[in-house]
Amino acid sequence: MSEQAQSEDTPIEGAPLIKPSTTDHPLHEAVVEACRSVYDPEIPVNIYDLGLVYTIEINDENEVLVLMTLTAPGCPVAGEMPGWVADAIEPLPGVKQVDVELTWNPPWGMEMMSDEARLELGFM
Repeated sequence: MSEQAQSEDTPIEGAPLIKPSTTDHPLHEAVVEACRSVYDPEIPVNIYDLGLVYTIEINDENEVLVLMTLTAPGCPVAGEMPGWVADAIEPLPGVKQVDVELTWNPPWGMEMMSDEARLELGFM
């Protein structure tokens, strides 16, 4: 096999660390706004703008999967935060089911915050 043929078969980059969200689904914006209503009690910024919500996946049956993280594994609300997120999304018209999963990969970092969050916290 020539080097050129081999390089065409070899992916240049791997899969993204964070799975892309279903942004084209009609419920996406409402789910984002619901996530923005949830706050980490120790930080005066919502979890969406903090960058804690990695993926919002919505299938054709309007089942929502939220993949999120926390600022640290030892976060005092680690056991409660996924429930808060599910409780914010479940009442939305059209949502059939909500699952919220925590992940620690990739670990959260301050670079994941929106500009609004950085401004609110005095990092800009």
